[in-house]
This record gives sequence, structure tokens and C-alpha cells, in this order.
Amino acid sequence: MGAKIKADSHQAETQATLDPLGKLSAEISACRRCPRLVEYRERIGREKRRAYRECEYWARPVPGFGDAKARVLALGLAPGAHGSNRTGRMFTGDASGNFLYPVLHRVGFASQPEARGLGDGLLLHDLWITAVVRCAPPENKPLADETANCAPFLERELVELPRLKVVVALGKFAFDAYLEQQRRRGVVLRKSSYRFAHGAEFSMDNGVVLLGSYHPSNQNTATGKLTASMLESVFRRARELAAYSTL
Repeated sequence: MGAKIKADSHQAETQATLDPLGKLSAEISACRRCPRLVEYRERIGREKRRAYRECEYWARPVPGFGDAKARVLALGLAPGAHGSNRTGRMFTGDASGNFLYPVLHRVGFASQPEARGLGDGLLLHDLWITAVVRCAPPENKPLADETANCAPFLERELVELPRLKVVVALGKFAFDAYLEQQRRRGVVLRKSSYRFAHGAEFSMDNGVVLLGSYHPSNQNTATGKLTASMLESVFRRARELAAYSTL
């Protein structure tokens, strides 16, 4: 990736002009609110994994990215220690991303089936990808206060995506986090009314449809709990629902 990880082609250059999403991305990347996560992400960036010994790790909070006019949002848990924490782009550089992006390409959301890192030319169409927590957490388990510290970033992100019609929650953690965000806004009265399942679909009072999907983690994909066709069916449904929008 060279001495410095470069901005990601057209989309990163657009965000770097400091439009609202660009300003938010810059703020996210500089965040140091959670001492445990700061220590972990930076230590991983120094120690590295043998396969990536020559790489310069991003080792900072990872902002969302994609199409600012997106009608569909994919919401994950958090960056992977040697994936997004290394590349600086959500769902890139690990098994989850290797599973996800070919699906997004087939459905028409991604310009290419591979996502190697910033500057690889990947563009998203009608899709924004983000996560509940922006720093890689130890054992992929953020603490409650760390999740709370990140919550305002997601809230602001959703505000800056005015065309949004569908949220695809990749895993129960993301599903619950989105519901909690809507509970704080008064859209959801009881989170217990919404049960997570793969393919679950809920029309929210804010005009957004919430879709559930198993997370494309290596644990889920290697065991067959989540197959490519299962994930593709969820994103095809998301595209179908987004098409109903007249925005």
C-alpha cells in the first residue's frame, strides 16, 4: 500500500472535499474516545500478522463509505483486526469481505467483485457500508460503553443519507443497534417486537425497511450457516425494495 494508505479513488476524493459525509468521515478517523480500543487497534497495527508484515496498517477508526445518494445501507458490527483495521475500508481485506463483495457485485451494488484496499478502484452504487463500532475490538466484542460512544456517528450518518429506504443488518448485533438507534428517536417503542432472523423484514415507521441477515463472518460461511445464495437473496430483496422509492 506504499508509505501511506491513499484515499480511495473517486468516492474518497469526493468525501475529502468535506461535504457532510466527508466531514463525518474525517471526525470518525480521528476519534480516540475509547482507550481500550485505541490501544488494541494501534497495537495490532504495530505487531501485524505475518502475511501482512510489509503492509502499513490503517490502525484508526474506519469510516463508512459508498454512494452518498444510496437508498440501501449495509450495517456491520465492527472492523476486523487484520481486515478493515489494516485496509482502512469497511469489510475489506479479510474473509468477511471476500465473501461479501462478490455478492454485492452480482446484485449490482459494487463495481467489482474484489475489495483489496483503499485505492483499488471499487465503487458502490446505491449502497453505503458502515458499522456500529468503528474500531476493531478485541475478540470482536465491543463493550457497552464503546458501542455507546460510537452511536452518535451512526445517527449522524443516517441523517446524511436522506434517500435511505433499506437497512440490511449484517448480524444480530447490528440489527439490535439499529433498533436501539430508532428507539432513541421514538420510532421504535419496544425492540422486543422485532425478532432477528436471516431474511427477517420489518417496515419501520420512519419509512425504512429493516432486513436481517446472518453476518458474513468466516464462522458462519465456513460452516454453511450462511451461503452466498442466502446473502444474495437478502441484497436482491433490498434492491427490489429500494426500487419502490420515488426519490
